[in-house]
Amino acid sequence: MRREVPLELLPRLRRVRDHIDRHYREPLDLDELARVAAVSKFHLVRCFEATYDETPIRYLTRRRIERAQDLLRNANLTVTEICMMVGFASLGSFSARFSQLVGETPTAYRDRWAARGAPHVPGCFLFMRGSMDLRGTAGDGSAGSRGAADDGGTVSGNGTGGGIAAQSRRSPAQAASPRLGS
Repeated sequence: MRREVPLELLPRLRRVRDHIDRHYREPLDLDELARVAAVSKFHLVRCFEATYDETPIRYLTRRRIERAQDLLRNANLTVTEICMMVGFASLGSFSARFSQLVGETPTAYRDRWAARGAPHVPGCFLFMRGSMDLRGTAGDGSAGSRGAADDGGTVSGNGTGGGIAAQSRRSPAQAASPRLGS
């Protein structure tokens, strides 16, 4: 039997999803997410799962893995660097969850994409540009929707539109010259 979620709670649940999308790199727990929704953590889990077919923590883990997939495809970073950048505290738990959700190890996933010959964005460039802000998503925080990237090249979302993938399509001259206003 499917649980009915009160309509007035749906905007709060969306706020929680947006909060996870913006802060996936940070250590998040149910208590913090429940404060965002202004409900108990138990009520949050029940209603979030009834609405989105997964718990808030599963959603957070899936978002981190999606972001890791984007970085593995497009950035010249080690698996450990990517693991830490997307919010995992342990390489072992990252690799296990990645393998469970994707069906292959992070290294095998990167190698499979590298065989296609797509150019990688150098990791040093990402750090230098501030695209990899280890404190969380850089910018004003308004780019909380999926796949959003601000003008400074900050990447957030699931890799379906902006960010690193867009930077890798820039010409070498564009990539070497800093943008005005950033």
